[in-house]
Formats: sequence, structure tokens, C-alpha cells
Amino acid sequence: MTRDLFRLLSPRSIAFIGGGECDVAIARTRDLGFTGKIWAIHPKRDDLGGIPCIRSVEEIDGIPDSAFIAVRREPTIEVVRALRTKGCGGAVIYASGFAETGDMHLQDELLAAADGMPLMGPNCYGFVNGMARAALWPDEHGVDPRSDGVAIITQSGNIACNFTMTRRGLPLATIYAIGNQADVDMAQMLEALSLDERITAIGLHIEGLKDVEAFARAAATARDNRKPVIALKTGRSEQGAKVTMSHTSSLAGADTLYDALFDRYGIARMTSVTAFVETLKFLHHGGPLKSNRIVSMSCSGGEAALIADMALEKDVTFPPFDDCTKPKVAATLNEYVSIDNPLDYHTFIWNDEEKLTATFSAVLAGGYDVGMLILDIPTNPKMSPDTWLVTAKSLINAANLTKARTAMVASLPECMPLDLAADLAAANVAPMVGLDDALTAFESAAFIGRNWARRDKPPALKHIEPSGGKAIVLSEFDAKSLLKSHGLVVPEGRVCKAADAVAVARELGYPVTLKVSSAAIAHKTEAGGVALNLRSDADVAAAANRMAILAPDLLVERMVTGAVAELIIGLKSDPQFGPALVVGAGGILTELLQDTVTLLLPTSRAEIERALKSLKVWKLIEGFRGKSGDRDRVVKAIEAIAAFAKANAARIEEVDVNPLLVLPPGQGAVAVDALIKIRKE
Repeated sequence: MTRDLFRLLSPRSIAFIGGGECDVAIARTRDLGFTGKIWAIHPKRDDLGGIPCIRSVEEIDGIPDSAFIAVRREPTIEVVRALRTKGCGGAVIYASGFAETGDMHLQDELLAAADGMPLMGPNCYGFVNGMARAALWPDEHGVDPRSDGVAIITQSGNIACNFTMTRRGLPLATIYAIGNQADVDMAQMLEALSLDERITAIGLHIEGLKDVEAFARAAATARDNRKPVIALKTGRSEQGAKVTMSHTSSLAGADTLYDALFDRYGIARMTSVTAFVETLKFLHHGGPLKSNRIVSMSCSGGEAALIADMALEKDVTFPPFDDCTKPKVAATLNEYVSIDNPLDYHTFIWNDEEKLTATFSAVLAGGYDVGMLILDIPTNPKMSPDTWLVTAKSLINAANLTKARTAMVASLPECMPLDLAADLAAANVAPMVGLDDALTAFESAAFIGRNWARRDKPPALKHIEPSGGKAIVLSEFDAKSLLKSHGLVVPEGRVCKAADAVAVARELGYPVTLKVSSAAIAHKTEAGGVALNLRSDADVAAAANRMAILAPDLLVERMVTGAVAELIIGLKSDPQFGPALVVGAGGILTELLQDTVTLLLPTSRAEIERALKSLKVWKLIEGFRGKSGDRDRVVKAIEAIAAFAKANAARIEEVDVNPLLVLPPGQGAVAVDALIKIRKE
């Protein structure tokens, strides 16, 4: 671990410095049953939260593990300096008015006063730790004392409050609102919590990362320690990279780079608050899944059909019962029930605990990754839930008997009573709310499980500081020559004047392509600067005469024919992530199809192969209607561009190889167009 935050995050003694906010924080800490030493510090008040006050940090008769500072921003600096002198383990800075308002000087003073003592904030709510029974937190919260559970880290105090107020049976052990991240940031928090055996899963609400390389190291630590992580990252609607001169710019926006980062380290990305909560809850009850094979049970054909339809949008499957399981399930039901997955077991056995337990046990013993029961419990005071609770009890019985991974899913949030959720959780049955969110949780758990099962270790990220040279655009010929020197296959060709085009075409052999050769014309097709499949001297002469008015130089190349598929391979440099690789369906339909995947660099052959297999266009290359492509050469083409990126990481602005023509097996993959924007050395 790069930094020890244990004293700050799990304190056994706490100093509270301030007024009304400390009143609240001390009360919340005492409500949790904190048994350690508490110091209340205020120059004028007699007590805070029922604790007698001392007048200054200097009067503390011991060494606090942690401190909550809720005074104005200027005095905060002196308080931090005094705590550092005392040997305090870290402090939460509640005050605002630092970097978030543009005052970097004051924030720098704050860090200098800390002199290495960990600081959370400034401009933050702090944290509640139910395991340490501590609330360095100036507001209401809904965290209860726990021995273990999930952790949530967010920059937003309000969103943190909202997570503590859920009534969904979320096993929330600790929550952190870290504000400005002037010192302790998301990466340090992730690493510290990854090493805490009491934390069962970690949820991140990310507005932005200040150090992607450090976050990647922390994510690798979480993965190595088998700590499941999910992320709710805002900014999906950001336009990202503006469309400039290349297709790659429009395909590799900042948000796709976060997707690539999360995919590399097995962090499941959430797109809603409710899915975030339900996924954390499911991961707490058993961790990731080995695969995505789900079995669903309900006493309604409507619910069975609904869950099957909803699964079409998720990466989960409902495989049929195998030949061993199907007759065992059928034996527990009558002849009117069709034994399918999802299973509608009807209401013939309603309110019969013995028969329901038998059916559920037979289903759960079928070897699925998770078994789900759809059941909404009536909470309307006009209704009695008794017979529904028999069904829930039967599921608990079956889960205990089979030891299968099990979840009960209420389709509506008001139909999962908290006392039942607690009973289910005690039996290690995940109490889930919302069909779509439950499927997202299963999908995400399977995604994490598959990532952890990979034999190859994720490549480590390394920040590359861009060079200060002026960016220039190379001609197509120069771009191809440079990429060829790193192993990329390009067509044989020569640059010449229009008058010499016919002679060059004869030398290369027909058919040929003819293009204007000018760094100033990025989109040659749109400008009328491309002619394909020229088969005679007359064709070449006519095309050369047309293009001569666009540029003095022309590129003549031997025509590549017989392509099975077209790919795009691009590089885009990002200020935070450095060069990133884009691979996808190429040609003129690149932006229309949006069939692409982004890889962070450096990458590996295993990662490249997984990325290719995720593309729809890859089916054409693997084999479709009797045709297939040279798969090995495609991988080598991508590796060649990655090698170019490694050699020129500080200089790359953009690279666009579009299209890479994929030929039949044994015939290769050829880059027939290339664009490079690079900084001068």
C-alpha cells in the first residue's frame, strides 16, 4: 500500500474542532456507539454534542487518530498545522473556499500545513464508518453499526447522504464524501479499502480522476485482492473529442477511455443510482459470478415473459433445464406446468411451504450461476402478506438446502419490506428490488467474474508527458512509410507528378489507385482526390488530369482487392490517458455503424484479441457465409500500430488507418489509407 490511511478512516480516537457541525458530528458518532476517546474543541463553548470542550488543539491530552475540522477556511490551516504537530493520523476538512473557487494558493497552504498528514477534502462532508462506529459527518445519515459490508466513495456530500437514506436493505458499512481531493483522492481511497477484509464490495461515484495512472494502480490492487468494484461515472453525455480531421477523434471521446479503463481492471460501470445500489447489494451476498447463466422462478406467466424480454438488453442468459434437472423440477409440480426457464410454476402450490420448498430446491440444484425468485410482498395496510411470506420462507429453505446462489427480486421497491430483506440477507439470499436493476446486477457480477478469471495480467498504465513540439500532418505516403517501419503492411506505391502517373502505374501493374498526395487535404474522397480500380493508361491519365488542380503530387498504389472486411485502427492522445487505440468497423460507414472498441496503451495480444471478438464486424473475419479473414494478420496490424504508439507516445496527436482491408486467410491485412498528426521532435 502506498499510503496508510487506517487511522484516518477507522479511528479509535477523534478530535472535533468547530461549532454547530461538530455538535451534529459528535452526536452522530455517539449514536453509533463509538467507545474511543472524543475531544471537543471550541474556544468559547462549554460543550459540543454533550462532550466538555477544551480551548485548542494544543490542550489535547493524547494523540487523535482522526479529526473533523469545521471552522472557517483561514483558521483551518492553523488547526491542521497544530494537529500535524500532535501526530494526528489525518483530518476531514469541512470548510469550502479553496480550489473549487479558484483559490489554489490557500489550498497549497493547507497542504503545506499538513506536511504529509492525510487530509480528506477540503469542501467535503467527510465519512461515516459503521464498522468503527465513527461519524466525522455534519448531517443526518442512515448508516448502522456493522461488522462488514459495502463501501461507497463519492465527491458529492449530497449524493453520499442519499445513499445512506436508502430503504432497500443495502449493507452499507462505510461511506466517504471526499470533496476537492486536494490530498486523499479516489485512488488512495480505493486502494485503502481494497485491503480491508471487512469490505465486501466498493462503489465509486466518479466525477473525474485527477491521476489516471494512480487510479489504475489502485484498481489493479482491488483486482489482485479480489475486491469487486463498480463505478457510477458522470459525463457520458459529454461530447468528448470534437470531430476534427479524423474518424478516430469522433470515436475516442473521454468517456470511452473511462470505459476502457474500467474494462481492463474489471470495474463494472453503472448508469443509474438504483442499479448501483442493487449491484453493490448483490456483490455483498456472494461476490462476482463465474458466468451469466440465470434461472428465474415466478408464479406468473406474465412475470416470466417480462423477465425474459428484459434480459434481451442484458448480457445474461436463461438456459433451458438440463436432462437431469428438468424431470426433478417436473416431479414437484403437476402436468399443467410447462418446465421452461424462466419458470412459471403457477399457483397450484401457493401457500404450501413444503411443496414450494421442493420446487425451489429442484430448480436451484440445476447448476445455474444464480437463481432468482420474482416475488412482490404486499405492504398496503389493507392487505395481509402472510401467504406471500410463505413463498419467501420457502425460498430461504431451498437456498439453505442447496447452498445455491440465490436472490429474491421484488419488481417494485415498496414491495420489499425491510424486515423481510433482513431475513433474506441473514440467509445469504440477496434481497433485490427492480427487475431491470437485478438483471444489471447479475450482468455486472458476471462481468467482474470473467475479468478475474483471465490468465493475463492487465498491462500497467504509464503517464506520458506530451512533447512541446508543433503538431504537423504527414502526407499519406509519409504516414504509411512511418507505420510500415513498425511492421504495418501497406500497398506498394510511389509519389509522382501528374505527368508521370501513367508510367508509374505501368511499373506497379494494373489495377491501381490514384490519390492526391498532400498533407493539407485530410479527407481526400470528399475533395475528389481518390480514384479506385484504374485498369488502363487512359483511366490513369484522366484521373491524374482531374487531380492535378488539387495538388501537384499524386500517390499511385497497386490496388488491393478481395477484402473480406474493412477495419479502422486509430490512435488518439488524451491529456489524462495518453495514447489510446481505437479498433472497429472501417470504411465509409465507420461513424454510422459505431462498431468500435477502445484500448488503453500499452496493451497486450490477449487484450487485443478480446477487443476484436467484441466487435460485430469480427463475425465477417471469423467466418460468415463461406468467407473468412486473416485473423492473425489483423492482430499483427494492431500490434504494429501499438508499437508505433510506444515509440512515439509523447508526440502522437492522431492516427487514422482507415480502412485496413482484411484479406482471406494467408493473404494478410493491408492499410490502404493512413493519416498521422504528430508533434515535431
